[in-house]
Amino acid sequence: MSAPKFTTLGCRLNAYETEAMKELSAQVGMRNAVIVNTCAVTSEAVRKARQEIRRLRRENPDARVIVTGCAAQTEPETFARMDEVDAVIGNTEKMQPETWKGLAADFIGETETVQVDDIMSVTETAGHLIDGFGTRSRAYVQVQNGCDHRCTFCIIPYGRGNSRSVPAGVVVDQIKRLVDKGYNEVVLTGVDLTSWGADLPAEPKLGDLVMRILKLVSDLPRLRISSIDSIEVDENLMQAIATEPRLMPHLHLSLQHGDDLILKRMKRRHLRDDAIRFAEEARRLRPEMTFGADIIAGFPTETDAHFENSLKLVEECNLTWLHVFPYSPRPGTPAARMPQVDGKVIKHRAACLRASGASQVDSHLQAQLGKTHQILMESPHMGRTEQFTEVDFSTPKREGEIVTAAILGQNGNRLTA
Repeated sequence: MSAPKFTTLGCRLNAYETEAMKELSAQVGMRNAVIVNTCAVTSEAVRKARQEIRRLRRENPDARVIVTGCAAQTEPETFARMDEVDAVIGNTEKMQPETWKGLAADFIGETETVQVDDIMSVTETAGHLIDGFGTRSRAYVQVQNGCDHRCTFCIIPYGRGNSRSVPAGVVVDQIKRLVDKGYNEVVLTGVDLTSWGADLPAEPKLGDLVMRILKLVSDLPRLRISSIDSIEVDENLMQAIATEPRLMPHLHLSLQHGDDLILKRMKRRHLRDDAIRFAEEARRLRPEMTFGADIIAGFPTETDAHFENSLKLVEECNLTWLHVFPYSPRPGTPAARMPQVDGKVIKHRAACLRASGASQVDSHLQAQLGKTHQILMESPHMGRTEQFTEVDFSTPKREGEIVTAAILGQNGNRLTA
């Protein structure tokens, strides 16, 4: 009887939670099972999950197939109806030790086949925190889960529930343990990171958490923040950007679009000028700051003029690392009921955005030539700068080490040192 096999689809948070599930399943001695941690961000993601489940069943005919994650939370009946699936567990249940005790038993009763409770009733963050998820060079720490906002294109709140925060003291203690283990960089992650603290006593902000980490974990070389909503950035986070060199000058912005009307139809809380102002101010405080961004191409009702405003935003905010999402309707969301854009048009617009992003990356790489960077090695021959740019080395370095090196050239989307 073999140890469980895990497959992760979707975001970094899912990957983090898969590591936690590995620990939980090992503690109860689970054997001969396949666990699929699904994503629900698009209809395509759900289709891929079903496809992956069928493949895993063919490859593991005698194992139990257990499906969890956001798609299992939002569409439990979809997976329960699949002949290949033995059990469906929700996003809350997957992080609870008692769930795994039940799953490890020899027999799962009919009534337990689906274990998915109302995610909106969950008021606490998962108690099962893990230390050291990531590579040997970089660790990811989940500080928040869920989302209180209801963007018209997004199903994620129904998979993750409302926003819940991990208390600052718990986060600081975990990061101290990670530094003691030798990690040189920690990344704060969450579903809606800038909402951190709103559900805690005194309602602290993300900037308060960042400043507290940097003050209380003085031997942490590098702290990085994952995706943020720029309209929610607080004064302390801006102060940290301005004054804390250990906070990495790279922010991934949840922008989604560059046209005010489309942003309102998306039910976003910012306008294009807000995004431009934030980018300008962050760069004024930290000239080396680089930005990634999520942008959706072909949102319902998007005209050529609306789309042009997204293209212009790439240059106006000087975005470097673009995540372009061709819009696809997600059943259960308001946007799915809006007038849709033709699929070929969506594909073309996504290609235009990606081309613009590629040009921005090239400009960024060219600007680094001759500069000296502190590079965190992810493998013997590749590391990343403070701005998350990949750098190739011809001579091997120690994984996890921070190396000071001059940038000598460019090789595709990477620098060379």
